[in-house]
Amino acid sequence: MTTTILQGKSLSQHQAEEIASQLGGTLHGEQGYYSITSAQPPEAQIADQLKQQYEVDINTRPEAFDPGQVKLLVTDMDSTLISIECIDEIADFIGIKPQVADITEATMRGEIDFETSLRRRMALLKGLDQSALDQVYDERLQLNPGAEEMVAGLQRQGIKVALVSGGFTYFTDKLKARLGLDYTLANTLAFEGGKLTGRIDDQIVGAQAKADFLLQKCRELGIHPSQAVALGDGANDLLMMKEAGLSIAYHAKPKVQNEADSALNYCGLEGVLGLLNLPA
Repeated sequence: MTTTILQGKSLSQHQAEEIASQLGGTLHGEQGYYSITSAQPPEAQIADQLKQQYEVDINTRPEAFDPGQVKLLVTDMDSTLISIECIDEIADFIGIKPQVADITEATMRGEIDFETSLRRRMALLKGLDQSALDQVYDERLQLNPGAEEMVAGLQRQGIKVALVSGGFTYFTDKLKARLGLDYTLANTLAFEGGKLTGRIDDQIVGAQAKADFLLQKCRELGIHPSQAVALGDGANDLLMMKEAGLSIAYHAKPKVQNEADSALNYCGLEGVLGLLNLPA
């Protein structure tokens, strides 16, 4: 028996019934989402057509994944938990956002390795005053829709929430305090005289570091990686996502959507709760 989750802001019961009929399964109304049970997984081509037709998220859980056993969620920050790429917004203060954003986009598509990309972008930011980071957080950083609902829903179930980022501790530390997150890992910016040196202190948090972080937290919690969920949007999240029991691509680049177990494109981060059988 397989379970398919239907979610979307515009999803009606009538639409859910039509989708269930076309997928040949039995529809169940849940709190904040619908599920369909069927003897066989739906054909990918049919599911893709229905997603476009109804503009809803249709995700079939991996058969080996048990949502009731989840104890940890590890999420990316930029363009996943929050709506911006922090480094692009920092660059805007010295008029080089297009150059930095181009490098960011190429990295998220997997065309440039993350470590090389970050060094290139940081070199362009050399000399920027620390006050620019304050302005980015205060004026531009916004949580993605459903972020607070997702975190609160997970915490009600005792599921630990970790934030791991190729971005900067300046932002992850603030978000940890704001949302009551359990763990964070990010890059530490180097300053001299209150200005960016263009370097990163310590080892760069890239794709492998994200994967290692997930596995480390699993060991500390005494759980198997199959009990962890990984959430991200870019190519540097893929190694981490491969280690988890369930990987979720959030409004992600095509490469990530193709490789993830599930993809959320029509709902906010509250959609993570539906994938885990949790009420919104």
